[in-house]
Amino acid sequence: MRRSVTGLRAWLVQRLSAVYMLLFIVFLLIHFLVDPPTSYPAWHGWVLGRGVSVAASIFWLALLTHAWVGVRDVVMDYVHPIAVRVLVLAVVSLGLMGISAWAIRILWLGQIR
Repeated sequence: MRRSVTGLRAWLVQRLSAVYMLLFIVFLLIHFLVDPPTSYPAWHGWVLGRGVSVAASIFWLALLTHAWVGVRDVVMDYVHPIAVRVLVLAVVSLGLMGISAWAIRILWLGQIR
């Protein structure tokens, strides 16, 4: 049995990731309206707090998963030669992995300093 994300699973991943991203953005907006950071150290401390780091990491995971499923579906629908399709998907996946490493570095390794 295949464990790929296609059909109903892909649709569900898209919708769940979109809902989480929306909720996170609403949380950010409410937080900044109620208690905006007044300085860079306050902002830095808030962003690197454990709860916000975990929530932001899940946001990035949801964003990258959402992007992967969407781009993969478009590429599979419109790029017909298999070699070109594999190349495009490899480039997209490498780009998304690079963005993931960048986000991890900022959210988790920024706490070491």
